[in-house]
Amino acid sequence: MKSDLLKYIRKINSKPSAQRRLLEQFVSNGASTIPEMSKGIGVSLPTATTALNDLIKAGLVREVGKRDNSSGRIPMEYDLVPTAGYFVGVNPEMDCLALAASDFCGNLITEKTRIPYIYENTPESLEKLSAIVNDFIAGLPFGKEEILQVCVNVAERVNPFEGRAYNMYTFLDKSLAEALTGLIQLPVCIENDTRSMAFAEFCKGCCKGLKDVIFVNICWGLGIGIIIDGKLYYGKSGYSGEFGHMTAYNNNIICHCGKIGCIETEVSGRALKRKLTQKILEGKVSILSDKVLNKKEELSLHDILDAIAKEDVLSVATLQQIADELGKQLAGIINIFNPEMLVVGGEMSATGDYLTLPVNMGIKKYSLNIMNEDSQIVTSELKGLAGITGACLMARHRLLND
Repeated sequence: MKSDLLKYIRKINSKPSAQRRLLEQFVSNGASTIPEMSKGIGVSLPTATTALNDLIKAGLVREVGKRDNSSGRIPMEYDLVPTAGYFVGVNPEMDCLALAASDFCGNLITEKTRIPYIYENTPESLEKLSAIVNDFIAGLPFGKEEILQVCVNVAERVNPFEGRAYNMYTFLDKSLAEALTGLIQLPVCIENDTRSMAFAEFCKGCCKGLKDVIFVNICWGLGIGIIIDGKLYYGKSGYSGEFGHMTAYNNNIICHCGKIGCIETEVSGRALKRKLTQKILEGKVSILSDKVLNKKEELSLHDILDAIAKEDVLSVATLQQIADELGKQLAGIINIFNPEMLVVGGEMSATGDYLTLPVNMGIKKYSLNIMNEDSQIVTSELKGLAGITGACLMARHRLLND
């Protein structure tokens, strides 16, 4: 059945069709009546009905019941079939891995977070990644043959069209997507992690239904996901959004990209760790002092976020210093893109108002008034699930649109 379904999806994707546009309508709007479908995809009622019946026959769409309407004829609603197929999303972080599975409607069925994993550019790391994914798939409540696609998020520069990562798993003599397809024995696509998170918020989170959105992912690094006129913006090769690698400081600090003075050198999890460690070494007191001074251990981002949650004064003050700079830099993004909404997400957004209040103040202070009045500044609604939710949704998106 899976092979027949994939053939059908490829067939309706091979040329413009009412069936393909109707699937997009269900993905964007959920349950719909035939008149809503007709209006949404711009075809006549008979054409919409024919396309709908074709999708029902293929097993992708079903009746979900009559809409409660107090006046006139009660219309029937239709929606995607949740069990038509499943998707798996994978989101690596610096020291752990998160995975999730979703149904055909994009609803998460199960997820696992903070699985120990070292994200590095080595064959061993890639093998470990595929082993964890295979173990996760083996424990799912449906068969492997029912999974239509897997999406793996990758940090920084990614060409999702070719399935290649610019700075991870560079030892491969084939594309990363091709290598993972062989290791997992399922179709695999890859996507930039920040863009996946932006897509998750756009489809299921705080900016659902908006057209122009910027998503800021502040974690070990710093990047943005861009949505313009309701569509993800990729740029020519998929490398858009590298906000953290704009040169902004004359600080002689070498960024991990090899350049000097990138925004990321002052505004990121790496910068937070460096600044806080330096203050502790200079004798300032923190609940992390023992780990740095006596145990001689490096701080992790998780250590620092935990200290902030415990209201460690030095950690909070250092975070707010970084948040001030983030607000100043994001003011330029507001001036350039004039978004309806700017969403602050990523691991460091878990600090809540400690981060977002200084960011808001910085944006108001340094952006044009008429511009910042247009933009809502909010924190990610999906929080720690944004990465894996986005990966699952991106797996479906790529299947239905490639």
